[in-house]
Amino acid sequence: MYRFLLTRQWLILALLCLVLIPTMVELGFWQLHRHEHKVAQNALISRNLKAKPVPVASLTSPGHTVPRTDYWRTVTATGTYDGAHEVVVRRRTSTDGRIGVHVLIPLDLEGGGTVLVNRGWVPSADSQRAFPDVPAVPKGEVTVTGRLKADETTRASGIKDISDLPDRQVMLISSSQEAKRLSRPVLGGYIEQTGPEPAGDSPELIASPDDSSIGPHMAYAVQWWLFAAGVPVGFVVLARREKRDRMQAAAKAAAGERETSGPQQPEPATA
Repeated sequence: MYRFLLTRQWLILALLCLVLIPTMVELGFWQLHRHEHKVAQNALISRNLKAKPVPVASLTSPGHTVPRTDYWRTVTATGTYDGAHEVVVRRRTSTDGRIGVHVLIPLDLEGGGTVLVNRGWVPSADSQRAFPDVPAVPKGEVTVTGRLKADETTRASGIKDISDLPDRQVMLISSSQEAKRLSRPVLGGYIEQTGPEPAGDSPELIASPDDSSIGPHMAYAVQWWLFAAGVPVGFVVLARREKRDRMQAAAKAAAGERETSGPQQPEPATA
């Protein structure tokens, strides 16, 4: 009664199941790896945010690529702001989702060298080609505290770099690009300022990264694996149902034939 499994329709269904099972298993492992990555990243963020602040020059140097292990490390920098070369980074959002810009300024260190400081968020100007209103930086020597971040790239951020922007506007925070514009060495990466608090709360400081949420990736992994386990179960259920329907149809057909071929009445005798 299972010969119907060799029909074209059921063979296609079986092949589809054989494709779906490993695909769903692999999707489950993909979500598991995303969960593990998120857990590891949260641990790194938490550990680095709690680490003792260190001078920025002890973790990076001109041309240095900040490794992931140093992301969000609390660093300090003492020097003088170069307000004449302040730029804004376009298409950035505030903590409540408003579109604006980040304010990026070089800080000339007291011991030599320059580091970029992301002062935070301000609203965009009415015209995209105009420079927005940005509060002035303090005069003289300052000490900045913040989180060390790596240079931004299109590949990592998904933000397309545009070269023909108005003066003092950029799309990505790149120490190498700023070094060319400033014509002097700039430390790799940049500081995401956390202190001191700006007067008047502008620019708006960037919020700390989330180190508590792990997302739904583990739940998605379990769902994919349950789907994979359900495929063969569903195939068996469908096959048994098909067998039952065929047996019932065969029984009805047999009963109909018996009724049709029942005993015939004898013909009446003739004189």
